[in-house]
Amino acid sequence: MAAPVWAGPADGVVELEVLPGWRTDNGTHMAGLQLQLADGWKTYWRAPGDGGIPPRFGWQGSQNLTGAAFHWPVPEVFDQNGMRSIGYSQSVVIPVELSVTDDTAPALMRGQVQIGVCDEICVPVLLEFDTALPADGARDPAIIAALLDRPQTSVEAGVGDVTCAIDPVENGLRVTARVDMPPMAGDEAVVIEAGDQQVWVSQPQTWRDGDALFARSDMIHVNGGGFALNRSEVRITVIAGNQSVDILGCGAN
Repeated sequence: MAAPVWAGPADGVVELEVLPGWRTDNGTHMAGLQLQLADGWKTYWRAPGDGGIPPRFGWQGSQNLTGAAFHWPVPEVFDQNGMRSIGYSQSVVIPVELSVTDDTAPALMRGQVQIGVCDEICVPVLLEFDTALPADGARDPAIIAALLDRPQTSVEAGVGDVTCAIDPVENGLRVTARVDMPPMAGDEAVVIEAGDQQVWVSQPQTWRDGDALFARSDMIHVNGGGFALNRSEVRITVIAGNQSVDILGCGAN
């Protein structure tokens, strides 16, 4: 296995640019992280799959910022040495909606992002950012385009009942989700997230029965111990072609 490589913009693999963005009507600040990748390289979505490295963000040194919410554009599905991964190729803008203490004053967005990038091998990359966010910034077309490239909501996709059956397995839980929704165009890939980054979720086994989509995954806590699964925090994403559907929460079966 290759040793981890901590890369910066000069190595030609990936470049990071912060798009300063603007203040929204509700007083938050909408900025963007623009990643430009070398030919053939990919990076990963928030839930990267078994073949990927999840992104991690640090905000040390930021000023007038109290929180961040990411608006992830619709990702791609890749087959990587027999394992599925979820992410982006070539370039991506990830809108970041930031809570500010004083919405009339500038803010400073400073910190680090650790991402995985992959070509023939996959390596972690550490990139630093340090950008002033003006209180009177202008709307950025690249951020707006990324916001428009969003998943459909359950209502928009015509999703009906969503249930999760939970069964114990060795060291964890097995979750079988049923989503009542019409088939999407193209091959459907399903991602299940537990709502807890300390819980590993396997790539689902998926099948359909008419307008019912089924997905089954095993969940194991990273420390190997028991855990409680909150159905309201389970997140199911269905990806097909250039579209996806974001479904939050599932009821008891």
